[in-house]
Amino acid sequence: MEILYYTLIGISLYLISDWLLERIESMYGKRLEYRSVVFFVIIMLLAFVTSQVINLFGQQAG
Repeated sequence: MEILYYTLIGISLYLISDWLLERIESMYGKRLEYRSVVFFVIIMLLAFVTSQVINLFGQQAG
């Protein structure tokens, strides 16, 4: 069941990162030159925060 949770979290992180990147580009007014780097930074930060939240809930449950 954990595999399903992590898969859903990964898909969610991808979709949220893509949405955030689109919002940043719309505020900037054009496509960013280093779009893939910005996407990587966004998804990496979201993954770090998500893993910390998962660890926090895991500690509370145990």
